[in-house]
Amino acid sequence: MSIGHTLLALLESGPRHGYDLKRTFDEHFGHDRPLHYGQVYATMSRLLKNGLVEVDGIEHGGGPDRKRYAITDAGITDVAQWLAQPEKPEPYLQSTLYTKVVLALLTGRDAGDLLDAQRSEHLRLMRDLTQRKRDGDLADQLICDHALFHLEADLRWLELTAARLDQLAKAVRA
Repeated sequence: MSIGHTLLALLESGPRHGYDLKRTFDEHFGHDRPLHYGQVYATMSRLLKNGLVEVDGIEHGGGPDRKRYAITDAGITDVAQWLAQPEKPEPYLQSTLYTKVVLALLTGRDAGDLLDAQRSEHLRLMRDLTQRKRDGDLADQLICDHALFHLEADLRWLELTAARLDQLAKAVRA
């Protein structure tokens, strides 16, 4: 996820302070990984330097000055281009899991045990996500569905690999 583009898009509804941007980000996207204030202000500083936001006002008070940021026309254009650009699908052509299976075979370890342990871990996470989905709002449900679909694909691969383990062992040792 591009933090800069996300914060820029949040500014399209109107000027905001950094703490408000953090709160809104966390509410919509930060369920598992909330932003740190330092990350917000460092990002805003970079966006300001690049002309994508401007300072809309400064409030003086008992603490540090509070800047209110507004998106510029260049920022709006940048967000529009980012949103229109499809994300590159990740093919996972050389996964760590595949590497572990091959290394287990090369070193005489039981790759079947490795696959069983991985299957158990995937199923545990799927149970956790399914519970979170039941208890969550629509955003949580959609995020969990995305993760569950990926885990289901991984499980299919684990089953296929387990079924072909003898063939893979012969190929690896050849």
